[in-house]
Amino acid sequence: MDCIFQDIYPDAVKIGMVANKEIIEMIAHKLVEYKAKNIVADPVMVSTAGSRLMEEDAANTLIEKLLPLATVITPNLAEAEVLCGFAIKTKEDCIKAAQTISQKIPTAILIKGGHLEDTADDLLWDHGEIHWFEGNRIDNPNTHGTGCTLSSAIASNLAAGHDLVTSIKNAKDYITGALKANLDLGKGSGPLNHMYNL
Repeated sequence: MDCIFQDIYPDAVKIGMVANKEIIEMIAHKLVEYKAKNIVADPVMVSTAGSRLMEEDAANTLIEKLLPLATVITPNLAEAEVLCGFAIKTKEDCIKAAQTISQKIPTAILIKGGHLEDTADDLLWDHGEIHWFEGNRIDNPNTHGTGCTLSSAIASNLAAGHDLVTSIKNAKDYITGALKANLDLGKGSGPLNHMYNL
């Protein structure tokens, strides 16, 4: 991080899965030290299948020290449930969850609604302001890395100078196209075609 920030200062930072408390603390320390901007944090705590991916002390450090530094956090429904403490099934639940999460993590919150019961819409809670991003379910079993791709695309758009709402809209359009491209690579849940539009 020292090499990066001292040489070519990044226009945006995307944080994905972090392994333990010590790494989380160092990342937070360096982001503050270098006054990093346009930070997109994907709180990778629970897999799509529902498995916990992080120890309890690491999760607490993430919530207390790292996520509050972000411009926006991008939890999936399972992660948002961990952060708010209750089940999320509907769009109304998303709003309630974002409001609850914002009380301990005072940043913009994008709750990805890909597994909602009746929709695939995403909710942006931006300090009390609500934006919905409509999404259609796409019949594609190859969705490995979808959340990581979305948060990276948001960071890329912020780095390009777009505001947060535009960045999320562009990122959602991009990931929709990548899913519709229907790349079928390898066995199991394969990756997206990140270069579908080149």
